[in-house]
Amino acid sequence: MPRTTFRVPRTLLAATATAALALATALTTATAPAVAAPAAEAGTIAQAPKAGTTGATGATSGFWACSVPSGYTYTSSRSSYTCSGGSSYRTTEFYVQPPADGLWACTTMPGYTHTGVMSSYTCSGGGSYTTSQFLLRKPATGMWACSVPSGFTYTATQQSHTCSGGASYTTTQFLLRAL
Repeated sequence: MPRTTFRVPRTLLAATATAALALATALTTATAPAVAAPAAEAGTIAQAPKAGTTGATGATSGFWACSVPSGYTYTSSRSSYTCSGGSSYRTTEFYVQPPADGLWACTTMPGYTHTGVMSSYTCSGGGSYTTSQFLLRKPATGMWACSVPSGFTYTATQQSHTCSGGASYTTTQFLLRAL
């Protein structure tokens, strides 16, 4: 008696695999326990929760999101399927936090200046390239800063590596004075 085999078309296998992956991602995200992000101390890098977990939500805590709301910054990003609407491609997800004094952030923020810049993979969404992170600080008279925020002027400048993100060149720092 001849043996017959059943062959499943590749497109059906691919569609089934994509659906299973989307379902697994949705279930993992929906059932993952909430993990609060560690508090950022002055001059430290805020660490985002491990992949597959969510941060506790609230005005002062961080959380993973598909976009960065106005008035917030992000301290990490990752490539994931969570924000792709069930598609089979990855998109960027951001660990969103309110700006705070002493927070290493991936963006600068209004109402803050930055006093340091470092080159890091943290903000590149798992990419193979580095981007800048900024040490956010509430501006104050007498502070050396990498930028002059609104409501301030500067009374002196100096050249430094502090604001160049680890590059071999120097950039200008400004001695702030409130208006």
